[in-house]
Amino acid sequence: MPANTREQSPSVPLTEESLGRAARLLARGDKDLAAILKQYGPPPLWSRKPGFATLVQIILEQQVSLASAAALFARLNKSIVPFRPAQMLLLGEPHLKSLGLTRQKTAYCLHLSQLLSEKHLKLSELSRCSDEDAKARLMEVKGIGLWSADIYLLMALGRPDVWPARDLALAIAVKQLRGLKVRPGPDELDEIGERWRPFRSVAARMLWQYYLAQRKDWQT
Repeated sequence: MPANTREQSPSVPLTEESLGRAARLLARGDKDLAAILKQYGPPPLWSRKPGFATLVQIILEQQVSLASAAALFARLNKSIVPFRPAQMLLLGEPHLKSLGLTRQKTAYCLHLSQLLSEKHLKLSELSRCSDEDAKARLMEVKGIGLWSADIYLLMALGRPDVWPARDLALAIAVKQLRGLKVRPGPDELDEIGERWRPFRSVAARMLWQYYLAQRKDWQT
């Protein structure tokens, strides 16, 4: 059954305090999450600043390691000054490719910059949107699909009930924690996540916490 919703409205961004409360609430109804909480404590908030830079970083993180994406973002951040959509458009495709972006991710970043510069997308308005409306607006950008939109809502907007069912680390964590023979796909992960409403973002953080702590053992 979904967790009791009285402790926090789904529209209120998570804080360190509300994250801890929600983690304890989830643990009372789920033995696997209870084991994570007992061993590791409440998960980190892992928040990011809302805005252009975070969306660019999420685009760079698609299908590569976080370390590789961080190194590439550092090069962009150092080379594009100020780090704003208009400046990225001014420098253009050749400059982005020279920094190591693929043709595809270059196109994604430039399309994002164009929509923001022309005010077709206003990131400041997303905090007032429902989860579904915010995701729909983000997905108007080329290269921003469900995973990228989910991560932005979860990390940058602090939404408490976002479930990134296309996240590889989340799928691996669920497989290991539940002793599944096969890594669950997005549809199965969506079904599994239903039991953790309205705090699926908190469950995701707990599972990432578990993944980061255990992954070295799984690789040996």
